[in-house]
Amino acid sequence: MCGITPCRPSRTRSNEIQGLRVTRVLVVEDEPAIAELVAMNLRHAGYEVALAATADEAQADIDRELPDLVLLDWMLPGSSGLQLAQRWRSQTRTRELPVIMLTARHAEVDKVAGLDAGADDYLTKPFSPQELLARMRAVLRRRLPEALEAALESDGLKLDPATRRVTYTDAAGTTELRLGPTEFRLLHVLMAHPERVHSRAQLLDRVWGDHVFIEDRTVDVHVKRLREALQPAGLALRLETVRGAGYRFVPLPQAPSRS
Repeated sequence: MCGITPCRPSRTRSNEIQGLRVTRVLVVEDEPAIAELVAMNLRHAGYEVALAATADEAQADIDRELPDLVLLDWMLPGSSGLQLAQRWRSQTRTRELPVIMLTARHAEVDKVAGLDAGADDYLTKPFSPQELLARMRAVLRRRLPEALEAALESDGLKLDPATRRVTYTDAAGTTELRLGPTEFRLLHVLMAHPERVHSRAQLLDRVWGDHVFIEDRTVDVHVKRLREALQPAGLALRLETVRGAGYRFVPLPQAPSRS
């Protein structure tokens, strides 16, 4: 297990992640022993690794070059990992940057806080190299197929996988809605199958990929974040909760006709 006790390099080969175009992972961790163990396993699996021990070092690395993915510790000198994630999600250049939080904080309230801050996934220490690599593959894999698909439109709401933009057009004009990468994928799945009820397990499979490591609670957190992103356009109610079943995307309610 990594994070607390020593770990051996993973046997995962780089050809197991073919097609993901994985280039560079930024590991933000202030404990040198943990950082080196994680880096050793990632390099063995074929990743290029950069290390940062503080929030300032991480931000400087991000400013120089965007990595493909960030592994982010919560407890850092200066700004916390939580604050870093929130900052990155608020900025156009970094708002779609995949982030996995690695932390010793096990409480559910901490997991929810991490996901609400913008993390795509949350992994508690100690963890195995195999689980970390599986979660990374899942986060990276689900970013690519969307760009090959056509735009989806429904009652003025448009999702364009090629540009990764979501806009809403009404009589007042067109507004761009700010969605994180996970919320974008979630909306994409729901809009592609309007009116269909998706269970949490189905959404985990479609949005998160290797969902065996993800909790059902994760779906609820990201649905809440997606509703908040749609609310400025008055579209939050288009995500309907079906009690005991899951979620579905519904059309705008029709105004009553006047006779």
